Amino acid sequence: MIRAQEQAFSRDDFATAYSHAAPAIQQIFPDPETFSAMVRRSYAPVWRHKSFEFGEARSSDGKIAQRVHILDADGVPWEALYTLELQPDGSLKITGCVLLKAGQAA
Repeated sequence: MIRAQEQAFSRDDFATAYSHAAPAIQQIFPDPETFSAMVRRSYAPVWRHKSFEFGEARSSDGKIAQRVHILDADGVPWEALYTLELQPDGSLKITGCVLLKAGQAA
């Protein structure tokens, strides 16, 4: 899901990227255009980057926490912590993403 969303962002395909967000995220951002504005404003390193590499993942009770190491478009390192959750239909959806410059404490 994370890689599929990242690839959709690289094509500016916000409708597809939005489809990977969990229902709770879609309630906050009710359409792909609103979601797009939030991503461009608050998650620029996720949207536009030089590298996007998966790190450690943990799983428990249908929930996954996945670290991603990102170099933004300017080469600045970031750490993203994605959370995913198993949905009633059996699919996995992204429930959140915390983004910090590498080396900063949460």
